[in-house]
Amino acid sequence: MSLLQKTPLLGQERQREMLKSATTFTYSETPQGPLQAHFFAPPDFEAGDRRPLVIFMHGGFWEAPMATQFVPYCLHFAQRGAVTVTLETRVGSVHRTGPVEALEDLRAFLSWLSGYEPHFGIDPAKVVMAGAAGGAFLALALTLPKMQKEEKPPAYSPAALLLFSSLLDPMVHPLLQRFPDHATAKRMSPLKAVRRKAPPMILFHGKRDRVTPFANVEKFHKSMRWRRNRIEVVDFENADHSFFNLNVSDLHYGLSVAAADRFLVDLQLLAPAPPADEGLLEAAS
Repeated sequence: MSLLQKTPLLGQERQREMLKSATTFTYSETPQGPLQAHFFAPPDFEAGDRRPLVIFMHGGFWEAPMATQFVPYCLHFAQRGAVTVTLETRVGSVHRTGPVEALEDLRAFLSWLSGYEPHFGIDPAKVVMAGAAGGAFLALALTLPKMQKEEKPPAYSPAALLLFSSLLDPMVHPLLQRFPDHATAKRMSPLKAVRRKAPPMILFHGKRDRVTPFANVEKFHKSMRWRRNRIEVVDFENADHSFFNLNVSDLHYGLSVAAADRFLVDLQLLAPAPPADEGLLEAAS
């Protein structure tokens, strides 16, 4: 049984309905087909604004399209004043591609976005990247490893990372087969790319996760802390791989979104919540 078959299906009707409120743009025309980004604007957005941007990348280990997964998070942070986007990348079941192409797509999106920065009202110093499993891997693979000589720096460097059920060690079967070769997987591996002066990050992880083991989170956290990086881990004692999704657990979703909100406020990437909203966040925390 594949890892994907062990993971609950997340593209539920509720999220699909929520996605209809997004403004969708095609950001890339790849050889395998077009790719879209689904944006959510704050309710008080005006021309000339410079807002934080939170980019969400879905899980599924680069195999299944799951653009709806983070729609509830997009709506929350849009209400909190950020521009948010849930990003489509190429996936194996549709495009016959893997993590290398997905990372290329993330880079292409950032480059495309930089050409429309004033239109979207983005503050380039307040770009946050968020992702689940393979999406979290992409955020880390963009941010941590040394660039290859042929690579250009990404158009934006993240000010913070929000990482859910993160894939930290791709050097295990069956994930390794989704990379072109062993050397590429090793080069992209977050556990192999730990360095100083990484962006602040917070990891949300279930201790019963058998897909992306919690032991790797502990190892990664220790290595990052030893290099004096700011990193937090929010662990969930009886939770498995999909715990943070709204359609899996309202409670765990509420706890996760509250902790992520607090983390971004502490970094001054979001304004403090109004008093009424603070009560809701405290109730979830």
